Amino acid sequence: MNGFNNVPGKPKTIFLDVKPTVDQQRRYSSALNTNRKSVVLYGADGVLNSAANRQYATDIVFQSIRPAFAFLKTIGVFPITRNAPGQAYFKPFTAAFAYSVAIFSLILTYVCYVTYMRIGIISNLEGRFEEAVIAYLFLVNILPIFIIPLMWAETKKIASVMNDWNDFEILFYQVSGQPLPLDLRAKALVLSIVLPILSIISVVITHITMADFRFVQVVPYCLLDNLTVMLGAYWYLLCEVLSKSAFILAENFQKALKHIGPAAMVADYRSLWLRLSKLTRDTGTATCYSLTYLNLYLFFIITLSIYGLMSQMSEGFGVKDIGLAVTAISSVCLLFFICDEAHYASQHVRTNFQKKLLMVELSWMNSDAQTEINMFLRATEMNPSNINCGGFFDVNRNLFKTLLTTMVTYLVVLLQFQISIPEDAGLESNSTKPM
Repeated sequence: MNGFNNVPGKPKTIFLDVKPTVDQQRRYSSALNTNRKSVVLYGADGVLNSAANRQYATDIVFQSIRPAFAFLKTIGVFPITRNAPGQAYFKPFTAAFAYSVAIFSLILTYVCYVTYMRIGIISNLEGRFEEAVIAYLFLVNILPIFIIPLMWAETKKIASVMNDWNDFEILFYQVSGQPLPLDLRAKALVLSIVLPILSIISVVITHITMADFRFVQVVPYCLLDNLTVMLGAYWYLLCEVLSKSAFILAENFQKALKHIGPAAMVADYRSLWLRLSKLTRDTGTATCYSLTYLNLYLFFIITLSIYGLMSQMSEGFGVKDIGLAVTAISSVCLLFFICDEAHYASQHVRTNFQKKLLMVELSWMNSDAQTEINMFLRATEMNPSNINCGGFFDVNRNLFKTLLTTMVTYLVVLLQFQISIPEDAGLESNSTKPM
């Protein structure tokens, strides 16, 4: 650590949430002592004073993910009331929550009707074990309906993260002198249009090739599949925002080091990084239960789909296998992007930032600036920046590998169970039934 801890008389305690002192020579440091209470950017009532700050582009993060957020809110996922930037909140007795409850009730009624019809088909099913497992796949596809109430339970935390992002944008502007240059609106818009279309095509292909095609039954499956893929798109965009924000912050910090003056500027960037690190952790915590449920659902769907494909390999690749292949491939891709983007975001927030700090040349800096750099590096080591689902697990590439490994174990067990059942067992059981 460049000898920082070896200096006699220096305290070894590091305050990770340290805030720089107010220096009249510095232009932006005093903003770090505010939390949506800046008189410069906010009025006395806490509402953004856009007339006095026309040079400041507000609501950058929310606008970057707005298409995906609007799609999910349309189908009742996010009952968030948002009157102004940094003013998002959730209350049960609001028009937004009443709308979400109404939409969820309609979807739930439709899903219950389709579930009743599917249970009737399964109860009359006669055939081999693998055919029964494939038939249950359509019941498993209904499980995403429970994600909506799970998201309601986490809406307050999601709204809090949105407000924290607005705080980060303000502090970034007051430290760097420029708005946060994020430009993800076009990508979010493309995802919000293309993914639902691909999802509907996938569901229609699956029902045409694997079951009796009835338009009445396909509609709720399309809605639930859209819910799944758009939650994945929402997660992808959040991780992209984290990755790009960390990259932008690192680049700005490296440029600031070339013209470094007082050591307090380094403290400002350290405070910004600590806020970004907290946002990284809060992103996983805010969607803890819904993301866990989504990962388990994808794991279940992938296992059953691949088993259905492998169990019928002896008969060759048929029309029925097209739907299974489409379901398996789409679910694997969605699970991979969820894990990969979270891993990518964590790497950018912590590891890549540490590399920037380790490459800093300290010889020409004064002692105060060197101390701040060392404190910054220590903060990145001691402050976790992993996307964690409420302490259950870290969302990264290792999670994807672990789920695939567990999936292989379950597939081996299912295939062994299938082999152990005699081929004529189903025929014998059918012949014993009374006429």
